Amino acid sequence: MQTVLCERLARALAGTAVIAALLVGGCSASNPFPTEDAPLKISSPTEGYLLEPGNRLRLTVFGENNLSGDFTLDPAGNLALPLVGNVQASGATAKTVARRIEDLLRNANYLQDPKVSVEVQTFRPFYVLGEVRAPGEFPYTTGMTVLSAIARSGGYDYRAREGEVMLVRVIDGEQKEYRATERTPILPGDILKVQQRRF
Repeated sequence: MQTVLCERLARALAGTAVIAALLVGGCSASNPFPTEDAPLKISSPTEGYLLEPGNRLRLTVFGENNLSGDFTLDPAGNLALPLVGNVQASGATAKTVARRIEDLLRNANYLQDPKVSVEVQTFRPFYVLGEVRAPGEFPYTTGMTVLSAIARSGGYDYRAREGEVMLVRVIDGEQKEYRATERTPILPGDILKVQQRRF
């Protein structure tokens, strides 16, 4: 009788060990962590930033206060400006839009030698997903790091793998995944995925 009980107990424990191994293996396989480290130095977020509807810009036409001011790209991606009307801005950089406005002012004979600068005031948001207290979409501000982004989302929750996250960034139209630390700088549009720690 005792031998039969021991055999049943041994089989039950062996089955439990197999299930546990499958669960751990399944969890690690479903959430592979990237091996490539995210860049620790990035250029200014305005460099190469492509404008999109909803972005707010500060336009300065030097010597022309009436033409200067803050403007927001409409849903079609245009800037509605005094004198020149709608200027297509979506998909272009701030420098490109400044040159377009200069050309329009010059060609319409409003100004002989216009000097225009365009500064991005609001960027596309960033996203924090996974094991944080308040995942979601957040406004981007210059100089942000992974740690400040996680702080915006309420901090790690009790299941989080702290210190390292998966960073997803669009580069040349393609999503790329990186391993990032809390000191890694982030860019507009980045997605941070805080993984669950292994117990």
